[in-house]
This record gives sequence, structure tokens and C-alpha cells, in this order.
Amino acid sequence: MTVKFSTGLRDALNGFDGVVKGAIVGATLDFVDNGASPDSITDSNNAFITQGFAVGDVLHVQGATTAGNNTQITGERIVSVVAGTITFATNKVANAEVMPAGGFVAVAKGGSLKDTMKDGKLMIYTGSPPSDPDDGVGTATLLVTITESAGTFVAGAYGNGLEFENDPLLGVIEKMSTETWQGEAVASGVAGFFIFVGNATDALGSSTTLPRIVGSVGLSGADLVIGSTNIVSGRTYTIDEFTLTLPMYYGA
Repeated sequence: MTVKFSTGLRDALNGFDGVVKGAIVGATLDFVDNGASPDSITDSNNAFITQGFAVGDVLHVQGATTAGNNTQITGERIVSVVAGTITFATNKVANAEVMPAGGFVAVAKGGSLKDTMKDGKLMIYTGSPPSDPDDGVGTATLLVTITESAGTFVAGAYGNGLEFENDPLLGVIEKMSTETWQGEAVASGVAGFFIFVGNATDALGSSTTLPRIVGSVGLSGADLVIGSTNIVSGRTYTIDEFTLTLPMYYGA
């Protein structure tokens, strides 16, 4: 079997525009040059987390007094975030200064597999994979939910969701190497398939808009190969490797 993408995910990858998921405007923002350490932008209102900024997000900066603060930081990914500070690569702040009242820093989501599935979760079920990911999971039994370090997943929040690496290579994208994809089984049974959903609320019913990836689970020859398909309730399971290869495209 080959993994299947839902209509929602295929639409997202077929040219739908990304959408702004977080933005802060005005003079509460400060550009900070940290020398040999990663540069940063601070917010005196401590609003980065509440506005949805998260590690891995791509920054867009506009309206800074120094043009280099717009051009050099735009396109950079956030490497760490707390309420009042986001950090990114070293030597990107052209000039330490306060953002003018009309300037802003924003992050967007969409336009790539990594962004569309960012901070999602992976669930393993009994039975055969649904023939169409848009159909959801039907009556299959949930065995285990995989999140970052087995943390509690909350749709719309970013703390325990799963992420892919920033730099795909030759059509292949892998799980973030610094993350631990793990979960405790909530039921016993034989694993048959997985469904990877995005960060939005997904009740796993019928949908043509929600992004999903569905694949088989087995001991060999499956989309997700595991050491034993006999899942035992209460045990903790870890996915050490997870790689997706997008099909080759031949242009006319």
C-alpha cells in the first residue's frame, strides 16, 4: 500500500495560499542583536505564544526603520519562542531598534507538507486502512496516539504536536530529529493502520477539507513498519523513524 492524502491535504499542496496564523503590530517590538548567539525580537506585551508563534514558523517582517531588518529576517525560521521573545539565526538583525508603530512581525502557515501538518498527531488503529482518507476512521479502535514525548495533544495549541524537518531532500521529508514521537496505548489490539492529522480539530469523521495522511501498519511491507503489531494497553510506544516520499513529478 502507498500512503494516501486526504482531499484537504492535496488541496493545500496544490497551490492554496498560506494564511497568517499570528501577527504582532507596533512599538512593543524590539530587534535585538545578540552577537554570536541567535538574534531575537522581543515583545513587551509578551504576546508571541498567545498569538500563535511557534518553533519552525517562517517569519515575515515589514515596516522596520532599518530595511535590513525586514529583508534579512523575513524567511527565517523561529528556533525558540517564549511569551516575550522569539529567536532565529545569528547575524540577521541588521540594526538594534524599536519597531515603528505601523510595523509588524507575522508568521504564516500553509503551502507545504511541513506547514500544513505542523504540530499534528499520529494515531494507530485496528483494522484495515480506509479506502479514502476523507471518510475518517469509521468503527476502528484507537490503540495509541503518538505526540511529542507522549504529551497531551490539544488542537490549536503547539506544545506537543509532531513536526517534520525543515529541509526536505529529493522529495523526502522526515520526522524532526530532535523530537521523540511517543505515546501510551489506550487499548489492546492488532495494529492495522495509522492516520496522521494536522493541528486543527478533527473528529475523524467525513471531511474533504481537513488534512490527513493514512497508511498501513505492519511487520514488513507496510507504510509504517513496527516491531510488533500486538499493541498492549498501558505500554509506551516510540516511533524512531518516520519518512514520507512524495511522488516524482514529470513536467510537460
